[in-house]
Amino acid sequence: MIKSTLKVLMTGAMLAGIAVPAAAADYSIRATANSNENDEDYDGLIVFKSFVESASNGAIEVELFIGTQLCANGAECLQSVADGSVDVYISTSGGAAGIFPYVQVLDLPYLMSNDRVAEAVLSGDFTRKMREMALTDSDGLIRLMTIGNTGGWRNFANTKRRVMNPGDLAGLKIRTVVADLPQELVRALGASPTPVPWPELFTSFQTGVVEGSKNGITDIMGMKFPDAGLQYVTLDGHAYMGALWWMNNASFMSMPEDMRRIVIDGFAALQQATFASPKRKSIQAYADFVEGGGDIYVPTPAEKGQFREAAAPVYEWFKVNIDRGPEIFDALISAVAEAEAGLEAGTAQDIN
Repeated sequence: MIKSTLKVLMTGAMLAGIAVPAAAADYSIRATANSNENDEDYDGLIVFKSFVESASNGAIEVELFIGTQLCANGAECLQSVADGSVDVYISTSGGAAGIFPYVQVLDLPYLMSNDRVAEAVLSGDFTRKMREMALTDSDGLIRLMTIGNTGGWRNFANTKRRVMNPGDLAGLKIRTVVADLPQELVRALGASPTPVPWPELFTSFQTGVVEGSKNGITDIMGMKFPDAGLQYVTLDGHAYMGALWWMNNASFMSMPEDMRRIVIDGFAALQQATFASPKRKSIQAYADFVEGGGDIYVPTPAEKGQFREAAAPVYEWFKVNIDRGPEIFDALISAVAEAEAGLEAGTAQDIN
C-alpha cells in the first residue's frame, strides 16, 4: 500500500541528484516547516542552520522556508522531499501517516511517562528502526533523520468542565486530525471525535462545533484558544508530540562522509533544541492560561491509571489495523522498557 502511494513520485525522484551548489557553498539544503517563527520547529531549524554552516566551514548552505512557501501540508511536502524539490521537512505523525501509517505509534497513549523517557527513546535505536522502515517503504527516497518535539505533551482541554477521569469526557466533541488513531482514542475514552482542520479550530470552539481538543499548552495559548472558550486543561500527558524530520535520501547520500557526519550532528543539535524549547515556553504559557481564568487539573496516579485502562483497546486496534503496526509497536515497547530501566538505574546511583 505504501509503495503504491509513492509510485507516482518515482519519476521525479530519478531526476533528483546532488543539490545545486549555492554561490559560496558546495552543497545546499532547502529546509521547510509549515509553522512560524514562534514555533519549536523554527528554533530547531535555526540551531541546525547555524551548526551545519559553521561546522562545514561554509561548504554546506542551509536555506530556510518557514510557512507554506514550498509546500502546504504533510502529503504535499513529503512528495516534495521524495522528488528532491525540498531537502528537509518536519511533520507531525498525523502529517506523515498518509504515507507511513505506522508513525502513528507516537500517538499511542500513556506509553512514555515523562520527558526523560521520551527523549531517551527518540535518541536511540527506535528512531533508527523507523528510519529503516521508511526508507524501505519509500523505495529509498525519504530518510527519517531524527525525531524531536513540537509542543510538549498532548493533554485534553475543553470548553465545558474539569476532566478528572475518562467518565468526565463522555459525550464531549473532541477535535482530532483526520488520522484514524486519534479518533479511536477519543472513542475509547467515551468522547466524540470530530476532525477539524487546524486553521478552523478557533472558530469551531466559538460555535460549538467542537468542545475540546488534544493539544499542548503552547499551542493552546499561541492560537488564543481561551478567547474562544477553552478554559479547562487536564494534564494527563497522553502523548508526546513527536516531530519527524525527513530528508531527501539522495541529497543526503550525495555528500561525502565528512559532510554527512556534520549533517547528522546538526540534526542531533536540532533535536536537543526542540526537546528544550517547549519546556521553557510552557512555563509562561501555563501562567498566562491561569491568569486568564483557566483551570488546570493534574490527575492523581489512580486517575491516570483509569485513563490508561480505558485507552488500552487502542493498542490492539493499532496492531491489527496499521500496516507494520506490530513491528513498530514492539520496537517502541522495547525501547521504553530499556529507557526506563537505564534511567532508574542511574537515579538509584544519583540519590545515594
